[in-house]
Amino acid sequence: MAVWKLHGNGKDIAPDAIVLPEERLGWVRTLGFGAQHVVAMFGATFLVPIITGFSPTATLFFSGLGTILFLLITGNRLPSYLGSSFAFIAPIAVATGVQGDLGAASFGILMTGLLLFVAGLLVHFLGISWINTLMPPVVMGAIVALIGFNLAPVVRDNFSQSPVIALVTIISVLLVTVLFRGILGRLSIVLGVIVGYFVALFTGNVDTVAIEQAAWFGLPEFHAVSNPLDNPALWGLLPSFLPVVLVLVAENVGHVKSVGLMMARDTDPLMGRALVADGVATVFAGFGGGSGTTTYGENIGVMAATRVFSTAAYWVAALFAIFLSFSPKVGAVINSIPAGVLGGVTVALYGLIGLIGIKIWIDNRVDFNLPINQFTAAVALIVGIANFLIDTGTLLFNGIALGTVAAVAVYHFMRAVQKVRCREQRVVKY
Repeated sequence: MAVWKLHGNGKDIAPDAIVLPEERLGWVRTLGFGAQHVVAMFGATFLVPIITGFSPTATLFFSGLGTILFLLITGNRLPSYLGSSFAFIAPIAVATGVQGDLGAASFGILMTGLLLFVAGLLVHFLGISWINTLMPPVVMGAIVALIGFNLAPVVRDNFSQSPVIALVTIISVLLVTVLFRGILGRLSIVLGVIVGYFVALFTGNVDTVAIEQAAWFGLPEFHAVSNPLDNPALWGLLPSFLPVVLVLVAENVGHVKSVGLMMARDTDPLMGRALVADGVATVFAGFGGGSGTTTYGENIGVMAATRVFSTAAYWVAALFAIFLSFSPKVGAVINSIPAGVLGGVTVALYGLIGLIGIKIWIDNRVDFNLPINQFTAAVALIVGIANFLIDTGTLLFNGIALGTVAAVAVYHFMRAVQKVRCREQRVVKY
């Protein structure tokens, strides 16, 4: 583990100062900041395994392990936490629906990690300009948006199982968001889940038998990845996972740049390493039954609020997540969250994923007066939200895969035709 230089007296941070990645406060304070990062990541990280059927304890284990790998691969120069990525939810649902096996979904996660690893190598050696060329903001925004909106039917199904509890949950999320500031406001999702859970508990909608029977300490609930040599049909699931690679690239690039801006440092040279690290972490998760990972905006928010960028705090958070993963009791509590609570919280959560895509358009000032941008977004969103399907028998393309292909293909096709037309017009003119 790295040796950090003590920041000042280890206790105080001047109003205009920040604690840099290579610095730390006193260990008691560092433990406190690490605990904040655990709380910040926990709300989103545990929701993914609950929604997808994966093991919460395995997911926590690979979340902590992934964060440690990220810190090592980036040379302890880039503070970031790797938690469960919501981009995997839809393709996991497709894989488990077709194969009826979590191991099949893990194969998709593993292959996604390998492709992200390759993308990271390309960025490290070639830079990120090729990403901007392949996926300009109008394309990337459409892909991210359709991933969130594609999940709307899942929300409806969970919500309808217990509408009252779902309403209590979503109202709690909204109230926490507007009533609290700072870290509490940022934890509106997890606090809303807690309120909804207790309401469900007191109304007899939570099965506590498994919680009572679970041991306090034990190994995380790992599961093996399915072998494509034994089941060649697994390769047909990959089109559903490919768009996730693009989303993870966009998320990581955006998060790394955000951290660099807050620290007033150029983090571009670390971009490739960050993508490689996330790819490696996702490969490990795929092997052992954890959810795929991504850098977490929630933890970046904590750094923005505290001005503490010390990677020491992230080591603490990662080790604590691994510690929690060795408690089957924790996993049983998480697994007991009823569908109504999930239905309530995902009304907001999936909608917010969709809005991130729209925010990409706004932040990059995408001009929707231009037909090329209009049709790129319009076609991709309809294909994704309607969940178009193409099943060839060996390959399965769901709405997210087809919407992603549509976004890239429509944009570059129209651009190519536009260039040819402009060239011909210049020839005629002269």
